[in-house]
Amino acid sequence: MTRPSRVVVVGDLITDVVAVLAGPLATGSDTPATIQVSGGGQAANTAAWIAAQGVPVTLVGAVGDDSAGRDRVAELERVGVECAVEVQPGCATGTVIVLATGEERTMVTERGANLRLTVGHVERALAAAPDAGHLHLSGYPLLDAASRPAGLAALAAARERGLTTSVDAASAAPLRRVGAAAFLSWVRDVDLLLVNADEAGVLAGGLDPGAQARALSVSARRVVVKRGEAGAVWVDRSATVSVAPARRVAVVDVTGAGDAFAAGLLTAWLGGAEPRAALGRAGDLGALAVSTVGARPAG
Repeated sequence: MTRPSRVVVVGDLITDVVAVLAGPLATGSDTPATIQVSGGGQAANTAAWIAAQGVPVTLVGAVGDDSAGRDRVAELERVGVECAVEVQPGCATGTVIVLATGEERTMVTERGANLRLTVGHVERALAAAPDAGHLHLSGYPLLDAASRPAGLAALAAARERGLTTSVDAASAAPLRRVGAAAFLSWVRDVDLLLVNADEAGVLAGGLDPGAQARALSVSARRVVVKRGEAGAVWVDRSATVSVAPARRVAVVDVTGAGDAFAAGLLTAWLGGAEPRAALGRAGDLGALAVSTVGARPAG
């Protein structure tokens, strides 16, 4: 394999407040938990994991003019992510409260400055990265009307510059709100679409993972369906189907596991790995992520 050229990642920077619950949530009362405040956001997490693989990466996003925003950018720069981040005065940096129990997590989200990501900023950031070979878009900008123009502009600018493209579908509930037909029209002909089992169900219905991936390959050139402990499935338009089992590890916190998976998949695939090998590398990073608390690689 060769080292991929620069990857540009577009999407959210967030402050994560992660509470790993000791048991079921006691609604209206107290539940013991281990609580950690750290950097998060699907795009930021993916960029951090890509940097940890030694691949040059630029993150394009937005933060508020506040201490949280400055902290989020500084910690990413420390791990090697080049940050093309727009500061939005008078707006708070996004925050997510994550309630994690075993392999389940529930998120309460305030996207904050992420909603103000602009078309102009995205286009300028891509123009300033002439060594980029790939653009990876977190689905969150597409799933909100305020940030959707910036997400669509990122894909359009990448195509104009001859970059390969990938999209992570992000989250089942907002996908359901915008509708499968709309989302699939926005990501038509991307080189790689990543979905988890819930997102695949929203976009392709209640089929088996291979059939879901084949259905989605009408819209995207390649589709990966992530199935947690059951591994992952890769399908492309030449009818290639690759299945990789998941590594068995003790689950501590699943926050950011999908972002680590995406980083492993992208760096391996862009480096020339065949689908099964790329899925294997993705599974290795996903397993590493779920074995620790937090969404980022250990610094």
